Amino acid sequence: MTHLPIAWIRPGSPARFPPPAQALREPDGLLALGGDLSMERLLAAYRHGIFPWYGQDEPILWWSPDPRCIFDLERLHPDRSLRKLMRKSDWTVTVDHTFRDVMQACAAPRAGQRGGTWITDDMVRAYTALHEAGHAHSIEVWHGPQLVGGLYGIAVGRMFCGESMFSNVSGGSKVALVCLGQLLRDWGFPWLDAQVGNPHLYRMGAENMPRREYLAHLETLVHDVPAPEAFTLDDAIPVQAYL
Repeated sequence: MTHLPIAWIRPGSPARFPPPAQALREPDGLLALGGDLSMERLLAAYRHGIFPWYGQDEPILWWSPDPRCIFDLERLHPDRSLRKLMRKSDWTVTVDHTFRDVMQACAAPRAGQRGGTWITDDMVRAYTALHEAGHAHSIEVWHGPQLVGGLYGIAVGRMFCGESMFSNVSGGSKVALVCLGQLLRDWGFPWLDAQVGNPHLYRMGAENMPRREYLAHLETLVHDVPAPEAFTLDDAIPVQAYL
């Protein structure tokens, strides 16, 4: 397949993207650059299998990699060591209680990390607006009043697109992921989109799906409606409830 040069999107232009099949093979999935982080553009991107990922001093870069890294939520379960941690801990889980804090924790420098974060201040503002409009969500893991782990992402229909996760205590992000997976299953979501794979995600059970197959499923799922109780967990729940 011949790939066209990536498209330049003018800020303030209509929220449209080239077909993901036009994305580059190297770097894998780069589809377009420019545009803005308006709510309309972000939602249009996620509904078509596209997401922004760029550095502090770069233009906005839009991606749709092939293959796509996903979690089949029927297969996402804690392994033996994680089950032991959850069984013995006094951690609790909430949903959408501190979205901005979760994003900022995901943006914080990590041990061994070089360079700045890709979660810029502009992204924090844009995704917080998505959260306030009911499109972006967070899951938080607590040890008393301390936030020990979490994850945030975007829900489009019955597809949840995970953006980033963090741990302040060993195991915090893993617990957030498996608890979110259980909740999403209960709410009618079949998959969690992890976007780009890495060894940590694969060890947690992520797998690769061809982009064409992912987009075919996404095209159906974005028009579906999750369970009415989705993302309405009111109280902090002990992590043992998700074993």
